[in-house]
Amino acid sequence: MNDEVLKLWPELEWITDNTLREKTAKTWEIALERSILTADDLERIPFTLLCGPDLKVSFMAHKRCVVHVAKASGEKMNEFFGNDLPVNMDVLLSGAILADVGKLLEYELDKDGKSVQGKYGQYLRHPFSGVSLAEECGVPPEVCHIIAAHAHEGDLVKRTTEAYIVHHADFMTFLPFKSRL
Repeated sequence: MNDEVLKLWPELEWITDNTLREKTAKTWEIALERSILTADDLERIPFTLLCGPDLKVSFMAHKRCVVHVAKASGEKMNEFFGNDLPVNMDVLLSGAILADVGKLLEYELDKDGKSVQGKYGQYLRHPFSGVSLAEECGVPPEVCHIIAAHAHEGDLVKRTTEAYIVHHADFMTFLPFKSRL
């Protein structure tokens, strides 16, 4: 596992399946190799382009928060619902970590160093590019489903329990910022 990715994502260690953990990390490694963005950029650029230029919450702060909220939600659902609605925590965690990996291809930096949607992103939003990167790394379909269904694109498909959790963790940590506009 690449040290740069492990530094970005200490939460990878929560994935107990070694193969899935490696495939999740590899997806981030490839995304960073292909992106104009660096790991340092992810710590400073805003997590979304939809909340205006004053947003101070970084891409990684938002993404890591989503993973932590998803983990806590999955654990509580397993505690309270058990076998009636089991949550596969490894699938959930991998999906939460990978949900926005496609933004590394969607975003570019303008001449002032601010993140903007690049030409690639104008044609393919991050759920699509994220699934493509993940499939290239052998990430299983149940995780790719989370990547594909976490944003509005997923509103037209039947989401798995894990996909619902990531979708809501993502939007509950995004919509309050958007509502300030």
